[in-house]
Amino acid sequence: MFERGSRYEKVPTYTVPDAQGQPVTIIKGRPLPEVEGVVTRTILQQDRVDLLAYECYRRADLFWRIADANEVMDPAELTNEVGKTVEIPTQPE
Repeated sequence: MFERGSRYEKVPTYTVPDAQGQPVTIIKGRPLPEVEGVVTRTILQQDRVDLLAYECYRRADLFWRIADANEVMDPAELTNEVGKTVEIPTQPE
């Protein structure tokens, strides 16, 4: 259902009926992974979360690890305020 490497790849799915009784596949939620170590980074004007992930992990698609470590649902929240400090996990996965 989800792409290989997706943060939802290993989350169990469930089938439930929608308002018209048709089956819909959903996930109930995803537990946040344990974060062993973090470094902090002050947000600059030009920062985007995908660029931070590339800078730290050489993989822009791992932006969600930074979002998880900072407990935000919308990754854009991480870089919307210049001068804010965010935590970046030292291990990407």
